[in-house]
Amino acid sequence: MVDVQNRRDDRNIEIQKVGVKGIKYPIIVLDKKNGVQHVNATVNMYVNLPHQFKGTHMSRFIEILNEYRGEINLRTFQNILESMRDRLNARSAHMDILFPYFIEKTAPVSGAKSLMEYECRFSAEMSGDRKDFLVGVTVPVTTVCPCSKELSAMGAHNQRSIIRLCLRFRKFFWIEDVIRLLEESASGEVYSLLKRPDEKYVTDKAYERPMFVEDVVRTVAEKLNGIENFTWYCVEAENIESIHNHSAYARIEKGR
Repeated sequence: MVDVQNRRDDRNIEIQKVGVKGIKYPIIVLDKKNGVQHVNATVNMYVNLPHQFKGTHMSRFIEILNEYRGEINLRTFQNILESMRDRLNARSAHMDILFPYFIEKTAPVSGAKSLMEYECRFSAEMSGDRKDFLVGVTVPVTTVCPCSKELSAMGAHNQRSIIRLCLRFRKFFWIEDVIRLLEESASGEVYSLLKRPDEKYVTDKAYERPMFVEDVVRTVAEKLNGIENFTWYCVEAENIESIHNHSAYARIEKGR
């Protein structure tokens, strides 16, 4: 049959990324407590397309993904990228995997247990001899406004906040440890299940530790600076304000 994708394109314009996006796919990730965790991920796969080709072969991305079914993890990413480059005659390959990660949390007073969901991301790229791999986590937390606490006679406004962290690293680390670091860098934690004694505890605890978004990202940065394994990071904090019609935002990037 005619291979239309291999026909020549005369516009002399290279495409940096072409491929498939939004593939829903089951993967296995390592779990510090339980060994492994089966999650449903969203996968994006791209390669570059030289200027002389009309298109890439989209079906080959799915074929490669199916060949690594049940073996998609940090250790196999490089093999998958190499397969993408070889099978699609590309110079560069890129893959993103976004997935929910669940950790069992225990309420601080009642001891009630529940599963807490965190958004995670693996992002890898191979271009020529250069290889890059990033891990990202998104963690919901609570922040109490220091200004509101200072000005108010009957409390202070608080809100749910989001911390987003992206990391480059030298060696393996546990996602759980990074999530814990982020949760400990805010006024308080977020739980899926709290009883009334728990609500009082977490509210009082957060009130005693008011933080701006600036405080949050600086606290995270200070902790990451003491961990040699992390060669680069980008941390963002966003307060979804409870008394303002906007969010407060701060970002720190360090390393390379």
